[in-house]
Amino acid sequence: MKLSSYNLVMSAVFGGRQGQRPPVGNPTSIACHGLMEKAGVSFPTAHLDAEAMADLAMAGWEVLGFDTVMPEYSVVQEAAALGAPVDWGDRDKMPDVKAFPNADFNDIVIPVDFLEKPSCRVVLDAISMLRRQVGGRVAILGKVMGPWTLSYHMAGTQNFLLTLGMDEKAKVIKMLRQLMPATIAFINAQFRAGADIVVLADHATGNLVGPYHYKELLLPIHQEITAQVGGPLILHVCGNCSDRLELFASSGVDGYHFEWQVDSREAVRRVGDEISLVGNINNPQVLLQGTPEDVYKQTRYAIEAGVHIIAPECAIPLTTPLENLRAIVDAAREGY
Repeated sequence: MKLSSYNLVMSAVFGGRQGQRPPVGNPTSIACHGLMEKAGVSFPTAHLDAEAMADLAMAGWEVLGFDTVMPEYSVVQEAAALGAPVDWGDRDKMPDVKAFPNADFNDIVIPVDFLEKPSCRVVLDAISMLRRQVGGRVAILGKVMGPWTLSYHMAGTQNFLLTLGMDEKAKVIKMLRQLMPATIAFINAQFRAGADIVVLADHATGNLVGPYHYKELLLPIHQEITAQVGGPLILHVCGNCSDRLELFASSGVDGYHFEWQVDSREAVRRVGDEISLVGNINNPQVLLQGTPEDVYKQTRYAIEAGVHIIAPECAIPLTTPLENLRAIVDAAREGY
């Protein structure tokens, strides 16, 4: 029996039986200029309008042949809902937080209507639209920022990490725990809206945070989050995280979305029996600057290593050529 895109992805994320081919997914954004043109949708509209958001997500399946649709392209939806001023960017620029309302580590109070704030509501509405359009045929992915990433947005990345480095752990833990309910609420709201899987993006990145800080400060919070949500999670952490793969595997998530800096064979050998691995096609050298043949070779390497869901390593550059994204799908479908 030929499995649908939905079945291929869900089986892969749960470690079930292998499908006829490895699925291709996008836990983070594959929005680029070429895809915007095909969909007739552009930034910043796709960050702010639910129909535009859903249409651009659908193009990833209809135009490129990915087995997932994921309608959130920014990392600041929650920060905006929490009161941070946001520059929503333009066709050539991703959104960014303009100022940090909790730079002095003052108390963070989650608004009662947090999920109804426009920047959260738009994501939930887009997911519901996708559910009506392709539910049960294509895996619908949501995306939520974890407390560590939200701390960067609310206090400022440098400020937050300097506070951590000055050993003021009480301030850091307090902020993480005050933000955790927002992460949990948005995850569960996305599942209720129709997401099949939610990506938990929490940037305790290898070149910024040591594994000991992850183990001591963030791992217990990730374990609490996974215990309180109603569906499968894929953890996304950028950078070279080879020194904490086993810690991620113990967090309770179902998958880990990883970058090319972590060799796929090593990742599969170390934790591939514990969690599903998603990735890890290089963005800058291969997808942006490389050829379809370069993409093919790297995709086949990941497949042969045993990566469960093949995907770009992170949100792709906006000028990524469509033919390079299609090359991932072509390589994954070869022989099937």
